[in-house]
Amino acid sequence: MTDTAEHVRQAHALLADGRTVEIRPARPEDRLGVEGLYARMSPESLRWRFPASGPGPGRQAARRVCGPARPGCLALLALYDGRVVGVAEYEGGRAGEAGENGENGGSATPVAGGAPVTTAEVALAVADDFRHHGVGTLLLEHLVHAARAEGVTAFTAGALAGNHAVLRVFADLGLRTTRRLDGGEVRCEILLDPDEHYLASVDERGRTADAASLRPLLRPRSIAVVGAGRAEGSVGRAVLRNLHRAGFTGRLLAVNPHASVVERTPCYPSVAVLPKAPELAVLTVPAHAVPETARQCGKSGVRALVVLTSGLDAEQGAALLATCRHYGMRLVGPNCLGIANTEDGIRLDATFAAHRPLPGSAGVAVQSGGVGIALLGGLARLGIGVSSFVSLGDKYDVSGNDLLQWWEGDGRTDLALLHLESFGNPRAFSRTARRVARHMPVLTVDAGRSAAGRRAAASHTAAAATPTMTRRALFTQAGVIATRSIGELLDAAALLHSQPLPTGSRVAVVSNAGGAGVLAADACVEAGLTVPELPAALAAELGVALPAGAAAGNPVDTTAAVGGTELAACLDRLARRSDIDAVLVVLVPTATVRATGDDPVRALLRTAGDHPAKTFAAVLPDQGERVRLLPTGHPDGSALPVYADPQDAARALARAVERTRWLGRPSGTVPEIDGLTGTAHAAARDAARALVAGFLAEHPGGGWLDPRHCARLLDLYGVLRLPQIWAGNEDAAVAAAAALSAAGGPEGPDGSEGPDGRVALKAHWPGLVHKSDQGAVVLDLAGEHRVRAAWRELTARLGDVMTGAVVQPMARRGTELVAGVVQDEVFGPLVLFGLGGTATDVLADHAARLAPLTDRDVRDLLTAPRCAPLLFGHRGGPPADLDGLEQTLLRLSTMACDLPELAEAEINPLLARPDGVTAVDARVRLLPRRAHDPHLRRLR
Repeated sequence: MTDTAEHVRQAHALLADGRTVEIRPARPEDRLGVEGLYARMSPESLRWRFPASGPGPGRQAARRVCGPARPGCLALLALYDGRVVGVAEYEGGRAGEAGENGENGGSATPVAGGAPVTTAEVALAVADDFRHHGVGTLLLEHLVHAARAEGVTAFTAGALAGNHAVLRVFADLGLRTTRRLDGGEVRCEILLDPDEHYLASVDERGRTADAASLRPLLRPRSIAVVGAGRAEGSVGRAVLRNLHRAGFTGRLLAVNPHASVVERTPCYPSVAVLPKAPELAVLTVPAHAVPETARQCGKSGVRALVVLTSGLDAEQGAALLATCRHYGMRLVGPNCLGIANTEDGIRLDATFAAHRPLPGSAGVAVQSGGVGIALLGGLARLGIGVSSFVSLGDKYDVSGNDLLQWWEGDGRTDLALLHLESFGNPRAFSRTARRVARHMPVLTVDAGRSAAGRRAAASHTAAAATPTMTRRALFTQAGVIATRSIGELLDAAALLHSQPLPTGSRVAVVSNAGGAGVLAADACVEAGLTVPELPAALAAELGVALPAGAAAGNPVDTTAAVGGTELAACLDRLARRSDIDAVLVVLVPTATVRATGDDPVRALLRTAGDHPAKTFAAVLPDQGERVRLLPTGHPDGSALPVYADPQDAARALARAVERTRWLGRPSGTVPEIDGLTGTAHAAARDAARALVAGFLAEHPGGGWLDPRHCARLLDLYGVLRLPQIWAGNEDAAVAAAAALSAAGGPEGPDGSEGPDGRVALKAHWPGLVHKSDQGAVVLDLAGEHRVRAAWRELTARLGDVMTGAVVQPMARRGTELVAGVVQDEVFGPLVLFGLGGTATDVLADHAARLAPLTDRDVRDLLTAPRCAPLLFGHRGGPPADLDGLEQTLLRLSTMACDLPELAEAEINPLLARPDGVTAVDARVRLLPRRAHDPHLRRLR
């Protein structure tokens, strides 16, 4: 019955208990499997499913589900180990039967001639032994996704009033559902309009399923090391040794056909002959043996794999992942260092690292084994330690997103550290990170910044939207603290782990050496912190407390003669101030203080411990370590982060301030847009999709829209633009200029300027992007003679390549900006904003955020570029139309989200004035792409 199946991808997804099922459209060859599903149902289940059917209802349903394709119909199957365990279907042309062990649908809008339906009847059935594991809900999520892509706006369903199971499935889905009682049947209507509540419901189901699937990986009750060699340098033997040293609490086995014992662990010749299938298998076999070994593991009942082996080719890698999906095994690696969990009840160290991870509270996930070793060592030196560690390697399956969800609920992790070189589903990562970052700091190393030099696309926007800018937009919106190196990450982790967050950016710098204090103050300002002048009364108090010759400004120079008692009095006064958010203390060793025994460092530690609500950091330039945590001696076990360089300390403080600001801001919502809501938005979207489809039908490989189509697209989404008329020849250009001159005026709503009605002539040909660079623009044309001369000049220079020209009135003066969108195939649409005009590439003053933009994102975009003061009333001038700028950015965001084929779009210049915002020039490039739903639950 599946007419739309060709648009629905096969996927694997997790059930609530962590098992993996395959979701795909039904095929004719599935008929026996679907019949078997119904044949195994209990009589009660069949009664709920087919309350009014005659004999053989299962066979009839199977014939329909797996029968010939029909317009407006789709059936999806859930399969576990090749067995059909669930069916979900919708029909636009006729009413269905009844549902999941009652799960079932209601009425429908008939389909005429294969046209997309708006309402469809939904039906659902789940095997008895898979009920209450989320099969029905998972199928419905995928069915909703497919139906929306085909234009279905609502599902209708019916179930007997006593069928609480199906009614609960519909109610808990998260979509707006209405019910009415019709005799003994409850009729439901489910609106297929995913909102934040629905996405949050999907997130929560995903988090629960993800955590359950990772339990055999991170809390296994038994482990087998497959490929444990006898040689001293064997990776498998190293893993076994580390598992023993860590004191793994579960059962430990090894597989080696040439040994009976390795590292005091009994060996077996193959996975197939193990006395009992382990929950976790660690594979260290050669690359060519990995696929078959993984198959043996899956067949034996292993629940999770860690593949340390490197060097798998594409065929071997594909076979490994296919095996894991078929048998429902979660996979870490290949080409990884291993995993660790320091829980007392687990004590798992399945790595071949030289040193055992120190137990602690930091969750660590890395793609590089070398980075992992460095982070483990650094966290151990700091005394922070790790709760769990996962070396993701080539990241075929388990990702940073999975680990964030694990740490969110493991009860031990309070700091998340990530090193990610790639993202499988960035927008899903963003939602997860945004949620987790509300409860714990999430830090990452922004790896691969050198990619900023790659410029593959033609427009200014696409050239500016580098991978670095895209990642930073993701991190900024999600509240992830991005550092430039492992050292900086550890610097920030030390402060965030040991100190309260500062309430603001005001820092008091205290030093016993004037020069060192100045360097620290400079470092703070360069990091974006403020070093305010201290109030006169406070400065007077400090002057009394400090030795003679002290300077009680900010920085505070205590002189080299300061002792511990005097320093403590100074710091105590600063710590009590509400107008000081953090205190940075720089102490250099002096022989004078050593002789008195009144140690300033001990006083600093003691004072920091006495003020647990104030943020303290210290710099000891003579220490060997870049950063360390010194205990304050306070009964609460607090510690003080101490750095060797004031720049490291200042950057760490700045990142703590950044986190404070992020936590203090509302998360933001996607606002409604004037004139672009409800049916108006639907009409604009449908018209835009028709425009796109028409263009791609003529240009299957994609390309740049001509000016007329660009203008039409902007008009559909309500983006205000300068009037334009297309001219195919000289006479048409003259007529267009006359028409625009007659319609314009100095204060005309169309943005034209001057009583002489001057116009611009802009040549066009397919593929033209940068008109100014090509000499394709002639400005300030007044009168027929000037227009004709300009046309002839352009045609003489450009020849037959020129297909026509756009005639526009000259725009009034304003701040020239650029606003655009780039559709990244991995990250989705990115909205870019900044200084425009011909210098946009040279000055590179841009900011970016991932779409859909929230109200918070839009404000960030307006304030982030260096040119922002020009928009807010620079030097007493009037501010630009900020509401108009916000509307323009939101409309571009909506357009990009509606049209996955929109590869890039740019408005440059976008003129901003106090009385309005006008798009002067626009370009749009389309590519044949299909929408990707980042929120649909599926494994990679």
